[in-house]
Amino acid sequence: MTGTPGMTGTSGMGGTSGMGGTPLWVVLPAHQEAARIGDTLRALAAQRDRDFTLVVVDNASTDGTGELARRFAGEAPFPVHVLDEPDKGVGCAVDTGFRYAIAHGARLLARTDADCLPVPGWTAAARAEFAAGAGMVCGRITARPDEHGPLGRAGFRALVTTAAFFGRIRPAHHRRHGYLAPYRMHAGNNMAITARLYEEAGGMPRRPSPTDRLFLNRVRRRTTAIVHAPDMVVANSTRRLGAYGIVGTARWYLDQGPGRHGEDPR
Repeated sequence: MTGTPGMTGTSGMGGTSGMGGTPLWVVLPAHQEAARIGDTLRALAAQRDRDFTLVVVDNASTDGTGELARRFAGEAPFPVHVLDEPDKGVGCAVDTGFRYAIAHGARLLARTDADCLPVPGWTAAARAEFAAGAGMVCGRITARPDEHGPLGRAGFRALVTTAAFFGRIRPAHHRRHGYLAPYRMHAGNNMAITARLYEEAGGMPRRPSPTDRLFLNRVRRRTTAIVHAPDMVVANSTRRLGAYGIVGTARWYLDQGPGRHGEDPR
């Protein structure tokens, strides 16, 4: 099932996405991100490889997130589409954005989040992995340098390392359960996948976060062509760490839910 996007805007100065190779589309889900989406959009505009189309999916925001994205579309160095997704949940927003991109000609898909900062070589690194035969690319995440200071960033690194280790040893992730590829650390805010594989895997679960592990395991049942790209880097927000604390954030990343906490603070 795909979502029903509302208003769609298309603009941008580039207009050449895909002309130099296989069409690449970047999907950016956003919920209540007016304070942060500007930094993310500027990071995308600073990519060395700007031969892509951007889809911003405004997921029921009430703070003007969508309007900021539409304003950016008028000056962006690449085409920009802005969708309204009324069904709340990052899975809904991502699935709607990916399926919209595929319907409009995308063959390669990449995703980050509206509180993240992709490094300038992010899209180029994804494209290089696809050219080498990858079906799905899992990038590397670091902590944003402008949130929570050295201690918070160290805590974030420790949580990422713990989550990656837990994912590898978790019995449910072992290949004897029908998976074709070994488990790899997968962050939804830094991933890329071919359009064909996305559809074959059944798409992103249309539900609130966390969705990343569910989606990765869907893909692992379809292909061995899953790679980790250390040069495909995104600086991740650490605000969940501030909102949930170390224990609460660990629960979240281990699929135990937010505990006593409410809405995902991203």
